[in-house]
Amino acid sequence: MGITSFGFSQERVLSKNARISVLTCGNGTELYSSFGHSAFRVWDPVNKTDYVYNYGIFDFNAPNFYLNFVQGRPLFKVSKQEFSRFLFEYQYEKRWVKEQVLDLEASQKIKLYNYLENNIKPENRDYIYDYLYNNCATKIIDVIATSLGNEVDFQKEYLKEKYTFRELMGQKMATNTWGSFGIDLALGSRIDKKATTLEHTFLPDYVFYQIQHSTINGKPLVFQEKTILKERPKVKSINFLGTPMFWFSLLLAIVLFITYIDYKNEMWSKWLDVFLMFITGSAGLVLVLLWFTTNHTATAYNFNLLWAFPLNLVLFYLLIAKKKFPIQLHKICIFLLALLAIIPMVQLFGVQKFHPTFIPILLSLAVRYIFIWHKTKIN
Repeated sequence: MGITSFGFSQERVLSKNARISVLTCGNGTELYSSFGHSAFRVWDPVNKTDYVYNYGIFDFNAPNFYLNFVQGRPLFKVSKQEFSRFLFEYQYEKRWVKEQVLDLEASQKIKLYNYLENNIKPENRDYIYDYLYNNCATKIIDVIATSLGNEVDFQKEYLKEKYTFRELMGQKMATNTWGSFGIDLALGSRIDKKATTLEHTFLPDYVFYQIQHSTINGKPLVFQEKTILKERPKVKSINFLGTPMFWFSLLLAIVLFITYIDYKNEMWSKWLDVFLMFITGSAGLVLVLLWFTTNHTATAYNFNLLWAFPLNLVLFYLLIAKKKFPIQLHKICIFLLALLAIIPMVQLFGVQKFHPTFIPILLSLAVRYIFIWHKTKIN
């Protein structure tokens, strides 16, 4: 027992044989674990302690957890747990775990250890989570930089190619999945900018690479790398019938068929347009709320609003409430078609990339906008 450099008494000091390392863990099957995980490990064979400091803890039962999450202010916390318990979870989920032992001098170990111990105190352990800039992975770099200061040099030009945030997310998720669809729907054009080298470290894999290519006082930061749990090949079987591309392609087929029948028989299946306008208008309203009423940094400037347009709810109202439609309705459809026409240009110039499963949705909307324009113009 002793006094740390932070001035907190009665804290265990590290022996000279202690090791501090960075753990990088493979992805899991659940959406929240799709991107992997990072943590610190402090192992002291003399004091017989082996702990993991984990910045990825959240509590569903915390006061206002869901409200804070929706508003972009989710509280995460750092926890300290025995390494054996931490490892058991990854063994159970068949996820790999790699360790990078840091090449630190005794004084540097104390600085880093004391920083971690200070962080787990109740008054310090909570932090406002940001998926891109302040998560369990970025905390690794932040803690090392803050505790060790200018002694560490994080190399910034080791990457052969840099990616956008959206591309980086795509490296960890299959495209034709509901998780990938939801992310591309909710997140705006801010994630289509090229990430800097350090910004790549919002993903644990790039924390591993960054630590690997960093130095401390001119020498490699990593003393030893080892695999604690080996990667087990995962057999990923995606049932196409359950994918967004299948369901939205089916929607397009239904829209084309009904539109053909409507046109041929001079009918108007308004229920189909009511459905499309309500769904896309409601989605657009959610996107507007995410942009303007929350602190989520990645949901701003979302050009999905060109098709998930909130004012589609006005069309929804007109379709269910009016027997006679205003003459301006066909002009509204021209405006909505013009918005759809902008989307390829937004994609082409790299302002924002759109999920491929949006294509059948866009075509479905275009077909019905043209049909509504036709019906309202001749009537």
